[in-house]
Amino acid sequence: MTMAEQGPVEGAAPRDGRLRVFLVDDHAMFRAGVRAELGGHVEVVGEASTVAEAVSRIAATQPDVVLLDVHMPDGGGRAVLEAMRRTHPQVRFLALSVSDAAEDVIGLIRAGARGYVTKTISPDELTDAIRRVAEGDAVFSPRLAGFVLDAFAARPDAPVADPELDQLTNREREVLRLLARGYAYKEIAKELYISIKTVETHVSNVLRKLQMSNRYELSRWAADRRLV
Repeated sequence: MTMAEQGPVEGAAPRDGRLRVFLVDDHAMFRAGVRAELGGHVEVVGEASTVAEAVSRIAATQPDVVLLDVHMPDGGGRAVLEAMRRTHPQVRFLALSVSDAAEDVIGLIRAGARGYVTKTISPDELTDAIRRVAEGDAVFSPRLAGFVLDAFAARPDAPVADPELDQLTNREREVLRLLARGYAYKEIAKELYISIKTVETHVSNVLRKLQMSNRYELSRWAADRRLV
C-alpha cells in the first residue's frame, strides 16, 4: 500500500454517501497506506493509534465500520470492542490484522467483531469486506472461517485460554508466530515496523518465559498450538 500525504479531517461528513470508516492501528505508515488505497471507495472519517484514542474518536465520529488492529501496546482491538459495544451498538467492527492465529480470531469475534481479515488482503477485497460488514454480513479470510466454525460448533461457551500463551504479550506473540514461520529477524522487524534489536529482545523474553533454549523449540511449540 502507498502512503497518503495527509490524513482525513476528523469527523468530516461524507461528501457523496460513501461508507464512513475509522482506522485503528498503532502503525502510522500502515494507516496512511490504507487511507490511500480506500480513499476513492469509502470516507475515512478518523483514525487512532491507541485504545483510549479509538474509544474517544469513534464515539465522536460515529463511523459505519471500524477497521481494527488486534494487537496494540495498550490492549488492542478487544479492549476497543469491549469499551464500545454497549454504548455504540450500531458501529460495526472488522478486524484487520497481521495475525491469523485461531485464538486471536475467536477472541475478537467473541468480543463482537463482525469479521476478521488479514493484512495480506487486496484493496478491492478489503473494500468489499467493509461493505459487507456494514450491511450486516460476517466476513472472514477463507482460512480463518474454519477456526470460528470449529470453535463455536464444538465449544460455544468455552473461553480460549492457554496458561503458557497467556504469559506472552501481544507483541511477543506476533514475533513468535513469524519466527515459527521461518522469518529472519530482519524480516520480522520489517513486517512489524520495529527494530531488529527490539525483535531480539522479544525473542529473548519469549525463550525465558517458555523456558526454551532456541527458535526450533519455539517453532514446534507454536505449531502444536496452531499459531503458525
